[in-house]
Amino acid sequence: MISLTRLNGERIAVNPELIERAEETPDTVLTLVNGTKYVVHESLDDVIELFRLHRASILALAQDLTVRASGVMTVEAATRLGVEPTARLQLVRGEDGGADAPEHHDPHPHTPGEAGR
Repeated sequence: MISLTRLNGERIAVNPELIERAEETPDTVLTLVNGTKYVVHESLDDVIELFRLHRASILALAQDLTVRASGVMTVEAATRLGVEPTARLQLVRGEDGGADAPEHHDPHPHTPGEAGR
């Protein structure tokens, strides 16, 4: 949700995924996918920036949750989260594994058609 201010000073929260269009006429008018219109105090550029930040926060949260679930953390994620460099690192190899890569033995081998059982 993004927080906006109607012209009467009332604060509202809008799901930006439901905004069909936003226009300045000169007031900023938001039209939702169901046809509801809101006239807000914020400029069109401010609404666009709030939408961009909302989407970025969703992606950042998803990355953080992925890192926490997997236990694997990238340098970028560690820097963003303020994690000390003593955190566990994991080596990830490309498809070919490199010429001197040790052979990988999967402790949980799978056979075709096994998924979903």
